[in-house]
Formats: sequence, C-alpha cells, structure tokens
Amino acid sequence: MKGKYMAYVGSYSYTGKAKGITVFDVDVEKGTFKERCEVEVDNSSYVIASSDGKTLYSIADEGVVSFRILENGSLARLNSASIRGMRGCHLCTDKEDKYVFVSGYHDGKTTVLSLNPDGSVGNIVDGVFDKGYGSVAERNFRPHVTCTRRTPDGRFVMSVDNGIDQVRIYRFNERDNKLVQVDAIRCDLESAPRHFRFSNDGRFIYLMYELKNVIDVFTYETGERSPVIEKIQTISTTSTPKPGNLTAACAMRLSRDGKYIYCTNAGENTVSIYSRDEQTGLLSMICCLPISGNYPKDVAIFPDGRHLASVNHDSGTLTFFSVDYEKGLLVMSGRAVEVNEPNCCAIVKIG
Repeated sequence: MKGKYMAYVGSYSYTGKAKGITVFDVDVEKGTFKERCEVEVDNSSYVIASSDGKTLYSIADEGVVSFRILENGSLARLNSASIRGMRGCHLCTDKEDKYVFVSGYHDGKTTVLSLNPDGSVGNIVDGVFDKGYGSVAERNFRPHVTCTRRTPDGRFVMSVDNGIDQVRIYRFNERDNKLVQVDAIRCDLESAPRHFRFSNDGRFIYLMYELKNVIDVFTYETGERSPVIEKIQTISTTSTPKPGNLTAACAMRLSRDGKYIYCTNAGENTVSIYSRDEQTGLLSMICCLPISGNYPKDVAIFPDGRHLASVNHDSGTLTFFSVDYEKGLLVMSGRAVEVNEPNCCAIVKIG
C-alpha cells in the first residue's frame, strides 16, 4: 500500500442515485479509478482532507461529518456536528487542524467549529450571517458565502461572499474565539468572487471570480488591526477572448509545491493551468484545454503535481489527466469514470 492514492468523491444523495461519498483506489500509472465502496452521507456537497491527511470532512445535511482515514484508505466515521444553519457549500481547516471553517451559500453564514485532537468535530466557536444586497435577482442579489479560510499568519479569517461581491476580513484568535470584522475587499459589481487561495509563503492571495471570469492576484502583509492587501494582477480564467454569459469559473487549486494554479470553467468545460512566479506572485497561463465532460465543478490535484482529476457534475464523470507543463498539454489517461451527482474530490496519499 506504500505510496497509494485514494480519491474521495462527495455527491448529492437526494436523487437516490448516490449514497454520499464514493471511495476509489487510484492507479496513477494506468490512469484508473477503481470504486471500492460508498459511504452514506446526506448530500455530500464538499469534502476535504485535514492538513495532516488523517481525517476526512464532509458537508452534510446535518452539518459537518468527520471520518478517520484508515491505513488501507477506508473510512471510519467519527462524528457529526450541527452548524445551526442551512447546509454549507465549502469547508477548510487551518494548517494546525484546530478549526474547520464552513461557508454557507444558502443562508450567507460563516461558521467556525473547533476540532478535537482525534480529528472529530467539536462545538461551534462562532458564526456570522452576512447582510446586504447584490444586484442580479435570484443569482447574486443576497449573501452567498462560498469560501472561508484562516490567513497563514493566524491573525485573521477571510470569507468570500459571492452574492454581494465582497471578501470580508475578520480578526480571529484562540483567546477571544470571535469573528470581528475589521475590513473588506470590495469587488466589482456582479463579479461574483467565489474561491481564493494563499501562496505557501502567505505573501500572495489568488481570488477567482465566477461571473467576471478572472483571477485577481493580491499581495498580503499582516497588520495589527487589519492586513494590508494590494492588487497587482488580473488574469482571465479562460483563453477565450470574450467569454459568453454561460461561462463561469468554478474551482481553483494550488499545487502542493506552490508553482502552479489550476482553474476550471463551466460552460466551455475547460481547465486552465498557470505557472506562478514565486518571487513576484504573478501568474502566466500555460494552457486552457477541454476536460471531456460537462460542468467541471471541481478539480483535484495529485500530491505529485503531475496528475489531476476533473469532477464533472452534469456529465456524472471523473476524467483523469497527466500534465506536461513544458509542452502545455493535458493527456487523458484511461476512460472517464462514472459517478452519480459528483461535487468535489479529495485526493489522499496513504501508506
């Protein structure tokens, strides 16, 4: 089992076609996903592995569910915890696995829960409901929190509101355990910020916009009251000169070594790959290529940085690719794997 990869795919279960999380054994050399089993979770809309790779967390109707990742890659349920709100859409732990941050699309709520030493989910630490209005009826006219992360310096929490075009910045520490808003990044009207990532050294922020179809690059410096954030670049999520109204940026990932960023685009069904200058933080597009599926809701990057899997929600498939960064190519390996109602995928190396 040494060096073995596992894939954990979260799916909606309300249709009765999926149970929640599908567990796959992955053969990187052959480019195959072999289904091992399904684990019951009500409407697993997002899954992540903890920073230490020992625990899997999933969004569920009842809140957040935790699983111990066993030595053979199987899952053993630990517990579940309520978030006292509507079902979330995104999860993130901090680097020390002390907290899990839950983003609420439907109710505009940011929730922080503690994590226990065994990886199980503890109590709610704090929660904040966003208030305000956007501009597009039934799309982004009210709060929709889509991504929340703790800053690498541990002093703040940043929460993206896709509906009212803001990234809210909260002061947060273990002493007070309270989210206190101290600033915000006010984005363009109807741009719909969705996901963001920090560089490994914490000096840069990469913020992806769903409707504007761009990634903004910011510098980040810590501060006493609030961080100092400055925009230095805007780059398209797609190679299409003028993306149509049906094109929407979906997911963004950073390679483990911090050298590359990946972004998926629904509508045109592509994945874009960027090289990242580690000194300046600036991005350069390497390629933007089709993913052989419909609605790439997520993209999973393997720890080796040479392979990725596209999670294609509408076509109900996973497509596996090897990446040639020098030539700017994606090489599809094996056949697309059928998965019912897939939303997200976590790749874990075990053994």
